[in-house]
Amino acid sequence: MALPEFEIRPSVLSGETADVYFQRTLDILRGEGLNSTVSMEFFPMRPGILCGMEEVKALLHKILPEEQVEVWALPEGEPVIAKEVTLRIKARYAPLGLYETAIRGILSSCTGWATAAYECVKAAGGRPDDGGIPIISFGAHHIHPNVAGNMDYAAIIGGCVSCTTVMGAKLAGVSPTGAMPHALTLIMGDTTRAVQALEKHLPPEVPRIALVGTLRDEADEAINIGKTLRDRLKGIRLDTLPERGGVTPELVKEVRARLDMANFQHVDIWVSGGFTPERIHQFRESNAPIVGLGVGSYISSASPNDFTGDIKEVENRPIARRGRIPGVTENTRLERIF
Repeated sequence: MALPEFEIRPSVLSGETADVYFQRTLDILRGEGLNSTVSMEFFPMRPGILCGMEEVKALLHKILPEEQVEVWALPEGEPVIAKEVTLRIKARYAPLGLYETAIRGILSSCTGWATAAYECVKAAGGRPDDGGIPIISFGAHHIHPNVAGNMDYAAIIGGCVSCTTVMGAKLAGVSPTGAMPHALTLIMGDTTRAVQALEKHLPPEVPRIALVGTLRDEADEAINIGKTLRDRLKGIRLDTLPERGGVTPELVKEVRARLDMANFQHVDIWVSGGFTPERIHQFRESNAPIVGLGVGSYISSASPNDFTGDIKEVENRPIARRGRIPGVTENTRLERIF
């Protein structure tokens, strides 16, 4: 995967998104003529899949001077344990202190999303290369648009094969996934007509995967679309509402059987709609004939994995808050990044 190019917003660089007490601390230290060299360590409070480090690196490159700075970190996507030091920065406090909020927030949110995605991928049998069912991040519509791309990127770091947002896919170096929503069918009044329009107007590299069940029986719509597109129909997606019983292994098996009876064995079945690791495991255990699934809110609504930032040295003198051990914490897994 190519290195992502994260845009650090002006509001982050200006400190507008920081806790105000860090700005006030800098004002006080400036007034006292103090700008000590500190060693600061960052670590998660729970185990998980580390994510956000590449974005933090982009921030550090903007705020830290090129000289008299040392930064060690764990690579993006590494499994981490609770309280394992994942990032250590040795620098003057003045260019660093204002950004503790941003560093912790980036690592906390992204690690939370990546870990949730990993839990789904694990329930699906692992990544596709390991024989698992491919998972796509479908959570952008459950989250603020300012961070939707970051969430999708984190989901891919956690093991998803793709996502639905252009920004998330660009950051992760993959192609976004998705051809049609329910809205297209509702506006056009018929699923087959909607898919015919999709076939007419979308470029050929977009897989023809039809969303069925919006207006009529899932299998009937799938067969009707198959008769229209024939070999050009690559797959269907089931996203049946809970009010109609939701997507179940039994529904998938029925649709698969009816497609096969109509000689549409080449049409794959994708599923989405409220999937969690438990439901994914259920589908695997029941041998539901799916080739992939979309996961939304389980990933996008994942709780952040809270990261703490501790000063462990001031002017090379070991120090710490009560309850923590003074001095830098050894972690042989850390790599010097700059």
